[in-house]
Amino acid sequence: QVAESGGGMVQAGGSLGLSCTDSEVSFTGYTLAWFRQAPGKEREGVSCVAWSDGLTDYSDDVRGRFTISRDYTKNTLNLRMNSLKPDDTATYYCAAGYFGGACSLHAAMYDYWGQGTQVTVSS
Repeated sequence: QVAESGGGMVQAGGSLGLSCTDSEVSFTGYTLAWFRQAPGKEREGVSCVAWSDGLTDYSDDVRGRFTISRDYTKNTLNLRMNSLKPDDTATYYCAAGYFGGACSLHAAMYDYWGQGTQVTVSS
């Protein structure tokens, strides 16, 4: 079961780190991603990392501020979020998809989802 941790509340300009793991299934072979959904908005892709070559991608909103990484030995996906803005406030979801090639920020590509963790950035 995919599970996220590390959400919380922070002031604008601050930093937070999120983690995701699956206690039952290995992430081996899976492309992993972070998505977020703010109240009244659609779920959007934040960042992803491909299984095949480890290449990453970011949405324009977070590029340069967020860093995605995966720890193969710990079966963990991480997201380091710096210079947070109030617009980053959302529920953040970890997702795993079994597909090759480049990673994707499209939710339909992913098969397994966590329950989400709340990130709140105050101004």
